[in-house]
Amino acid sequence: MAPIKLAIVGVGKIVRDQHLPAIAGNGDFALVATASRHGTVDGVPAFKSIEDMLAAMPEIEAVSLCMPPQFRYEAALTALNAGKHVFMEKPPGATISEVEDLKRIAAAQGVSLFASWHSRYAPAVEAAKDFLAASPMKSLFINWKEDVRHWHPGQAWIWEPGGLGVFDPGINALSILTHILPKPVFITEAELEFPENRAAPIAASMRFSNADKPDVSAEFDWRQTGPQSWDIEAETEAGKMRLADGGGKLFIDGALAFEGPIMEYPNLYARFAEIVTAGVSDCDIAPLTHVADAFMLGRRKIVDAFHD
Repeated sequence: MAPIKLAIVGVGKIVRDQHLPAIAGNGDFALVATASRHGTVDGVPAFKSIEDMLAAMPEIEAVSLCMPPQFRYEAALTALNAGKHVFMEKPPGATISEVEDLKRIAAAQGVSLFASWHSRYAPAVEAAKDFLAASPMKSLFINWKEDVRHWHPGQAWIWEPGGLGVFDPGINALSILTHILPKPVFITEAELEFPENRAAPIAASMRFSNADKPDVSAEFDWRQTGPQSWDIEAETEAGKMRLADGGGKLFIDGALAFEGPIMEYPNLYARFAEIVTAGVSDCDIAPLTHVADAFMLGRRKIVDAFHD
């Protein structure tokens, strides 16, 4: 089968670091165009807008949308209405309702829509899911703390409404949580810390529950210095589980039980090719729903101003 003709919209750091190597290593795709206000890819036709790109190159079959979430709906709508399959960087949108609308339109157009939760494809995530399925859980704690100045320097959009603030990395943890738990949970309380000069939170704490009353909680913080923390720890009847390094390693009672090569984005593109070929969509919004619930239910605390 001929490779799927793919275009990228929004050429920034994540595209150069992750998307381009993953696409280059996947024979199911051929990168044929880009659309971006500033970035280009050597040897690939470049356009300033998705509208110009699709008008000039109707042979494009699929697009990867890698711009900030506040601007993703209009680009996705343009692509879907043109009959193109759509890969959406995480989070899939700025609101739940706009993603639901895109799901409806994709179904009506008969094309595939993919919400690409890359952390679910970290090497040890499936092993953690299997362990929790076989080991009744007593408690679970997410510790997800990093230095925003290192990972998002000067990115003003991330502090604006829809940019999610600390939930931009935190949603990665929530994407793992919603995948590995045997039963879904919901937020019962939250506290969100907003710098006095920003419209998005710099830290958040949450508690979760369901009918079984599990002890599940999370702490997100963007003010971490030194070693970064991307861990999920669970106490179970079979021992203590720690999913470390953002899902890269699994420890049981302190002993390394599983690790593997980091293949998150190659696995995302393999999944995208799979759903395009099958004519289906994969657009789970459970992680985004938890974020929306935290904003709706959480108490807001104003903290010191943040400056890059």
